[in-house]
Amino acid sequence: MPGAVTLIRSERLSDVAEYAYAATASPRSRLIFLAGACPLNEEGSTAAVGDYAGQAAKAMDNLRTALAAAGATLRDVVKTTVLVASTERRDLVTSWQVVRDAFGEHDAPSTLMGVTVLGYRDQLVEIEAVAAVLDSD
Repeated sequence: MPGAVTLIRSERLSDVAEYAYAATASPRSRLIFLAGACPLNEEGSTAAVGDYAGQAAKAMDNLRTALAAAGATLRDVVKTTVLVASTERRDLVTSWQVVRDAFGEHDAPSTLMGVTVLGYRDQLVEIEAVAAVLDSD
């Protein structure tokens, strides 16, 4: 009998990260816990070096890809956490505006915070999310 947790991976995302991009838990509804979406290109290089808005956009693209691999969309997101490597509020606001625009009318709760450093070389933005879906029987 399979376990309650299913790890989700996508061939369209870089395999540089040493973790699954999402996980689900059953039974009737599935919660989807997504690892932080990073602004990484498929081969693992950092996109839009030095550009907060560009990195936020690439991270959102990767978040959409991870959600799709789990059978979800941005409309299924319950909460996000947006991490920005900066002490300047304007950099946080620049990054947040890209994220906010991507979600449109689906304005899920979110935490936006500045951090000192993120995991990949030249990385400025990371977006973590939790989503929930109802599966049809």
